[in-house]
Amino acid sequence: MSLIQELAGKDVLNMTMLALSLSGYVNGVAKKHGEISQNLFPGFEIHAITNGVHTFTWASPYFVNLFDDYLPGWAHEPELLVRVDNIPDEEIWDAHCGAKAYLFQYIEETTGTKLDPDILTIGFARRSATYKRGDLIFSDLERLVRIGGGKLQLVFAGKAHPNDEPGKLMIQRIIKKTAQIKGKVEVVYLENYNMEVAYRLVPGVDLWLNNPIRPLEASGTSGMKAALNGVPNFSVLDGWWIEGHIEGITGWSIGPPATETSLDDNHAAEDLADLYNKLEKVIIPLYYADRTGWIRVMKNAIGKNAYYFNTHVMMRRYVTEAYIR
Repeated sequence: MSLIQELAGKDVLNMTMLALSLSGYVNGVAKKHGEISQNLFPGFEIHAITNGVHTFTWASPYFVNLFDDYLPGWAHEPELLVRVDNIPDEEIWDAHCGAKAYLFQYIEETTGTKLDPDILTIGFARRSATYKRGDLIFSDLERLVRIGGGKLQLVFAGKAHPNDEPGKLMIQRIIKKTAQIKGKVEVVYLENYNMEVAYRLVPGVDLWLNNPIRPLEASGTSGMKAALNGVPNFSVLDGWWIEGHIEGITGWSIGPPATETSLDDNHAAEDLADLYNKLEKVIIPLYYADRTGWIRVMKNAIGKNAYYFNTHVMMRRYVTEAYIR
């Protein structure tokens, strides 16, 4: 048997096995990802270093100015975001309203649709892969209209890989279903999703939705960008959100606790029921009836999530745990 067969498989070249065999340090990109990977490859020691986002790149101009005023040095030392309570509530809300207006202006210019800035706006934008279940919230249109009519509007974006036919079909399903509820729940699907569009979209919504099939989300970073801008997450407990989630404090979970250790589990029915129930009974009432409570969650997203889930922290961990050993 050749050396390459010993390292990468006897019959076929397995690039994952080759990489694992030749690496001095192996890690997942979130704690859950590390656990799942360890179960998949029990013959290797697999650690975990959770991903992060570059704070200065992804903070909207409105929050950059706000953080500069109250937390000088935050861009080079994002841990200072833990002091977000020093910022008055009304200034957090004003910065958010600025980011929302910036997004809505872009939407009107590119789609002709004029959204209402006073309505709770949910954002969902990521690669259109079937496991990310972009169409989950549209599973029961009657209930969505009953819950969100006049109270919800949604902004979607995301591309499918050119060869991913199921991903393309999912976008088509979303477009078809949004047409069926037009005039009841306004939905916009932005074309040509890229970093420039994300820079407007992510900070400009009120709530960030993420509902992949567990445990297929290795980490995810869009929710980190949202939290940085005071946008709470409403997400399945997978990837980084297991570590950042404190129910009702930093945002809200979708579905049952993250106890699975294999790729075979699926909680679609539970996830959908929980998504609708929390929207109807927790999230929408909080947004409209308790502005102070909503801003408290916004601040917690910044002070308890964004201060830690950033590239500064991530790179320090790579240097101290992976590179210098």
